[in-house]
Amino acid sequence: MNNIYSHMRERLKKQKEYYLHGYIPIFIKDGPLHDEVDIEKLIKELESRLPVIFLKNVDVIYIGEFAEADGKNAVYTDGGIYVTNEEPTTYDMLEDVIHEVAHAVEETQGDLIYGDDTLQKEFLGKRLRLKSILDANGYQVPEKYYTNIEYSEAFDEFLSDTIGYPTLLTLTMGLFASPYGATSLKEYFANGFEKYYLGSGKLVKDVSPILYNKITNLRTESDNA
Repeated sequence: MNNIYSHMRERLKKQKEYYLHGYIPIFIKDGPLHDEVDIEKLIKELESRLPVIFLKNVDVIYIGEFAEADGKNAVYTDGGIYVTNEEPTTYDMLEDVIHEVAHAVEETQGDLIYGDDTLQKEFLGKRLRLKSILDANGYQVPEKYYTNIEYSEAFDEFLSDTIGYPTLLTLTMGLFASPYGATSLKEYFANGFEKYYLGSGKLVKDVSPILYNKITNLRTESDNA
């Protein structure tokens, strides 16, 4: 990661500089593949939507092709957010960054988010309802996948490939803010955080009231900081 950071700084000298809130560098390793992506618009949207305190653990944002992403649209690791340059629109990239900021927030606010186990109980309750729905529609997987709160690549592939997210969205309408929120407790939080700050707070409140309260409390804490 440090080698990438040094390399990006050298490249930054040769290209237009981008900074979030004037101090978090955005390095364009590989330019966006689609003309609909506007980096300056992305920055304005992020600055207007997210409280700056949520960026405390974000040191840098990279855009490009990264082996570290392992096929995902974006990842957060070691203070860096890595976003694919293949996203078709600015909004898609905005979704990615806000989602990964949620994972950065977990590092400092984990006790507030998960400490009393209420979010975990809400999540597991939804997982059991998901099992009932999928069983009724002929999709059988071991129960251990529904009770494990950690991310499982096998379960994610079952949801995305065997069932397919469009079908899953229809089957689970009103159960999760979006199907990816079913993959793990941490993704449940990050998915709700993403929807909340993209303007779908009412959806999160209606579908996941405990998750909504957790995110709202985080916002209140940030406003009082």
